[in-house]
Amino acid sequence: MASPIMTAASTSHSAEPDERREWIRIDDRVLMEYRLVTESGNTVPVEASPATPESIAVAVGKPTSDLLARSGEVMADSVVLPWIRKVDYLLEVILNALAVSQPSSVTMARPMEVNLSGGGIGFVSPREFSSGDQLAIKLILPPFTLIQTLVKVIRAVPQADGRGYAIATEFVDLKVDDQEQVIRHILQTQAERLRARRGQTN
Repeated sequence: MASPIMTAASTSHSAEPDERREWIRIDDRVLMEYRLVTESGNTVPVEASPATPESIAVAVGKPTSDLLARSGEVMADSVVLPWIRKVDYLLEVILNALAVSQPSSVTMARPMEVNLSGGGIGFVSPREFSSGDQLAIKLILPPFTLIQTLVKVIRAVPQADGRGYAIATEFVDLKVDDQEQVIRHILQTQAERLRARRGQTN
């Protein structure tokens, strides 16, 4: 089934072979935060909901969960895992303390459904953006890869259910190394899903 969230790069068909890789796309669930870039160059949060113990626990725990899902028994039996869990616990304690003492200082990336390609990212936002708006994006790809970049809004389409807007964007200043990380994540995720489907049919 086609995703209702499509990136800008998915609409073109005249790519050179080496460029086609960046248009391979997947629907995924990743940790993401985005802010609107103002005319003065500052960034402002789009969703001003404060960090809660639940949102902090999810944001801190997702990378470790992703790591376990990708490595399977290898990591589950590793002596490193208890140390990772300790770091997660300490980070969660620190962030919760900050959220109580200085609420405005803690903004959390949260799990979001996205349509991701090497050329852009699509997602659903509670607010509408104008074509040409720039957003500062922070993505955490599984398990611990941080991508920070700017995107330009191509279109914002109201959702059929009335719950927000499907936002299509293209990357503006994605570094080459970061683009390779995005493409590697897409290809790895596709391979994992293909293996899972083949396993279900056997």
